[in-house]
Amino acid sequence: MRWQHRHSAFTVHQLPALRDNYIYLIQPHGRKLCIVIDPAEAAVVSAACRDLDLTPAFIINTHHHWDHTDGNRALKRAFGCKIIGHAPDAERIPAIDLRVPTESPLSVLGLEMRLLDVPGHTLGHMAIVLDDALFPGDTLFGAGCGRIFEGTYEQMWHSLSRLAALPGDSKIYCAHEYTLANLRFAARIDRDNPVLNARTKQAKALRKEGRPTIPSTIQLERETNPFLRPLDPVFRQAYARQHQVADNPLAVFRDIRARKDRA
Repeated sequence: MRWQHRHSAFTVHQLPALRDNYIYLIQPHGRKLCIVIDPAEAAVVSAACRDLDLTPAFIINTHHHWDHTDGNRALKRAFGCKIIGHAPDAERIPAIDLRVPTESPLSVLGLEMRLLDVPGHTLGHMAIVLDDALFPGDTLFGAGCGRIFEGTYEQMWHSLSRLAALPGDSKIYCAHEYTLANLRFAARIDRDNPVLNARTKQAKALRKEGRPTIPSTIQLERETNPFLRPLDPVFRQAYARQHQVADNPLAVFRDIRARKDRA
């Protein structure tokens, strides 16, 4: 099972993998080559490419965790594709060929990408911006964000704030189907939010039908993601009063992230 999302210059093929991962194939229109984002499983990519008559020419890893890089070596052996990673993470990305500098533009198969430095989940994490599509890896999820394994709260908040500043209609292709669990937590933090309640109802219906809740949009995350809600001064002030934390975005984010870690 897979899903297709058409953009102006490319199509995104969304492949489920492992228990809850998504792998993405980016196919420029009119081409039989594709870019693989975070290949958790080589077999999943190979099968999809066979069915779609595509050849993976490049792999881009958002960060080094095994469930984003495990397919690197096998796909490189099978297809000769080049592997691209963030220079600060290069020593931890299997079979890497091209180390892209921090905040570097990147042209691949005629597509112009921006690679954003988004430390927090890991120190070398990067996000990929391609026209109106965002591939944030494990930095931003549907109604959630990644755990802070290597970075600091300050780094993660800065990274999330950067992503939240992208155009509201940007499609978010995150790496995991965590949305329902994240929405359950969000309801505890922001229970009177009507947009959140509507999103939860829709997400439950999608999952019941076996469909993904991803992609999301930046605007929907601004309105419903508990880790971006500190950007809203009304929410932030109310939360700070209720939970007796400082009325600033970082302090509120830190408290919400700590609560999620304990949940």
